[in-house]
Amino acid sequence: MAAPSLLAVLLLPLVLTGSAAASSSSSSNNVSFDSAALAFSDLTLLGDSFLRNGSVGLTRDTGVPSSSAGSVLCSRAVAFGTGAAAAAASFAARFSFVIANQNAGSTGGDGIAFFISPDRATLGATGGYLGLFNSSSSFSSSSSAARSSNDSAAIVAVEFDTMLNEEFGDPSGNHVGLDLGSPMSINAVDLAAFGVVLNSGNLTTAWIDYHGGDHQLQVSLSYSGAKPTRPVLSVAVDLSPYLRDAMYVGFSASTEGSTQQHTIKEWTFQTFGFPSATNSSSSFSNATSNASVPGEATAGGAASRKKRFGLAVSILGPVALAVSFVFFAWVSIKKLIELTSRKHAGILPELVKGPRKFSYKELSAATRGFHASRVIGKGAFGTVYKAAMPAGTAAASSAGATAYYAVKRSTQAHQSRSEFVAELSVIACLRHKNLVQLVGWCDDKGELLLVYEYMPNGSLDKALYGEPCTLSWPERYTVAAGIASVLSYLHQECEQRVIHRDIKTSNVLLDGNLSARLGDFGLARLMDHNKSPVSTLTAGTMGYLAPEYLQSGKATEQTDVFSYGVVLLEVCCGRRPIDKDDAGGKNVNLVDWVWRLHGEDRLIDAADPRLSGGFDRDEMLRLLLVGLSCANPNCDERPAMRRVVQILNREAEPVPVPRKKPLLVFSSTASMKLQEIAFACGDEVRGGLPAAAATSPKSDGGGDIER
Repeated sequence: MAAPSLLAVLLLPLVLTGSAAASSSSSSNNVSFDSAALAFSDLTLLGDSFLRNGSVGLTRDTGVPSSSAGSVLCSRAVAFGTGAAAAAASFAARFSFVIANQNAGSTGGDGIAFFISPDRATLGATGGYLGLFNSSSSFSSSSSAARSSNDSAAIVAVEFDTMLNEEFGDPSGNHVGLDLGSPMSINAVDLAAFGVVLNSGNLTTAWIDYHGGDHQLQVSLSYSGAKPTRPVLSVAVDLSPYLRDAMYVGFSASTEGSTQQHTIKEWTFQTFGFPSATNSSSSFSNATSNASVPGEATAGGAASRKKRFGLAVSILGPVALAVSFVFFAWVSIKKLIELTSRKHAGILPELVKGPRKFSYKELSAATRGFHASRVIGKGAFGTVYKAAMPAGTAAASSAGATAYYAVKRSTQAHQSRSEFVAELSVIACLRHKNLVQLVGWCDDKGELLLVYEYMPNGSLDKALYGEPCTLSWPERYTVAAGIASVLSYLHQECEQRVIHRDIKTSNVLLDGNLSARLGDFGLARLMDHNKSPVSTLTAGTMGYLAPEYLQSGKATEQTDVFSYGVVLLEVCCGRRPIDKDDAGGKNVNLVDWVWRLHGEDRLIDAADPRLSGGFDRDEMLRLLLVGLSCANPNCDERPAMRRVVQILNREAEPVPVPRKKPLLVFSSTASMKLQEIAFACGDEVRGGLPAAAATSPKSDGGGDIER
């Protein structure tokens, strides 16, 4: 747990008890809760919302053209006022969220809404209604005025909308607005001028502050977690006609024929500035009141002073103890943060003696504020942006013109920093012509950014499966030889062998000459040559994982060899590891399909038909046989990468491959092991897992399996 989150959890019980003790002498009511400290019973989940890995998902990836809507509310009510004539209390909300489009071509929609509702069962329609309102909701300001005159509580919402709905008067497909009992915002602002893209997939933090005395509501947004000085939305509005007695606080989201997903990561809420009396019906209201002490009116002066002194001690004692505890926790956490900062400050320069350090400002300017239009790829631990360094800057001075780089940025820095540090520590000390070169790094504003060479021809999977396919047979053979060469270097030529653990076509990039460059070392591990592998939770991508790796969780050179074999078959066949059959129905495993053709003495039929016969027959058969030998279910029968390099360079003959694929027998505990792995990743198990762990129900090669 990060230090700020730990402090919030430590403060939570003190705020609740401390505010109760102070209520007898103060007219304010301080209520605070943190979603990280809430139990499942504290939340009400409606519609498609769900809990996973400490976060709340509001919508599901239902696939086009289906839609999804969901909401989550705190089950306990919050008091915002004491009667029809009372002004509403002030409140402050802070939460972090992620809005991500699951398909690159998806238009997205519709967004997230933070809301305060008189009803604990609030769930509306999909689309522009944000899972909060429905078609019967009022759309005009006159209806809002009528609602105010009737003195009836209504839904108050701040929408973070990613869809332009003209019928609701939206200013753009990337805006923030204030809604009062209706999906038509009374005030909305386009976020283009603030450099914030709601559906960028980045972790975004929002602050919503309402001051009842000034009748002023402000909304602020930031990627960094630090509250900006300038709000994105500032509205003069009196919310007292809408907020009454016990109200419920929550979030909602919806989609409209898209695959956008909405997730709430953190959540804190606080009310303050109550009038002199508070509503005791709220579960969060203070339980103490200004009760008199029995006998005080008739006791003498000395006795009265003694009782007052005793009362003061009974109140101030716990408060003083709580303050001391908070101070001690604050000092301890501050020292911990300083030690951690010093540790990283001392380690990072030591790791990267060659690459230069970039400033955050420099990289932000080069990526236009990490704008969504600069995204060139996304992985399990980060988003990759194209950065342009204009001529005259330090990064471009050597070239004398605009220099282009690829900047990898963590989407959840507090969770994936260790993976970024691992990638930095591995690749910073490696030098090979078929590796993506690390140019620099940045450790600032709580983020770790890695700067690489820019690969103009993208990834191997896009080149293979694009329309039309851009790789000729000689280029494919060169790519296969290049990957083999760099894996031989990692396994046998480094001072410490490197197990990549995620060899796949999307992690092989192509430079300007269409030469292969291996990248994405987020899962890689350094290992001494004379030490055995350590068993860990399986990491990698389904379709590329060796059977013994799925069973034991032990990553070795041979697990990389298996993944390379699958990539080699992709290069030859132009088919994904898990693909549909010719009829478009049943899933087919690429290794099984090629092996079946080999057994029927029709191995050459596995060649990619898009090559139209434009390949060397001997080279094609050589690559196919090497691919099968590397993908042998028996790890002991797979060749070492040094032997593969010799075979591809025609310095050795291919390893004999049996006509029938060797049988693989898992232990009786393998099925349970695979289920545990799936659940650890937060994925649902549908219909059980296949006996052959190298298969997957996904037609695109399967999804990532993380640690």
